[in-house]
Amino acid sequence: MIGILSDSHDNLTRVREAVRLFNDAGCSLVIHAGDFVAPFTVDELRNLRAPVKAVFGNCDGERAGLAKAFEGLGELREAPLKFSHAGLRFLVCHLDSPIGRHLASKAYDVVVFGHTHKPLAERRGGVLLVNPGETGGWLSGRSTIALLDPAALAAEIITL
Repeated sequence: MIGILSDSHDNLTRVREAVRLFNDAGCSLVIHAGDFVAPFTVDELRNLRAPVKAVFGNCDGERAGLAKAFEGLGELREAPLKFSHAGLRFLVCHLDSPIGRHLASKAYDVVVFGHTHKPLAERRGGVLLVNPGETGGWLSGRSTIALLDPAALAAEIITL
């Protein structure tokens, strides 16, 4: 399993719940699609039993502090982040604006994004498109994450 979250916006309670769920699911990787906001939010991810791959979001102004907090957790960088895991090709970004171009390229099996705060898990043209929604829950009142099953190439949105 692969855990996916985004737009945590400093909601430590919800981040802790996500970490517990990802650990319970035995996730081999966790992806964060941006908008941690403050470095102390990253500290909560240290309780994960899996490495983290992440991108900065538009609300991540304290990038130097976030990068320092992220040391030893995995990879944090400007979007897009491209990598392979469990035999799948991933593209991770925060904003949804470049998604159409990447879907059309068919260069990826999974495209992960955040920013809209609207959960989505669907296949488009053979590509699994995943937006875990907002983990923080401040905007919609609903805190969500996603669990991706690489063997089935399917993701489930989970409300915390």
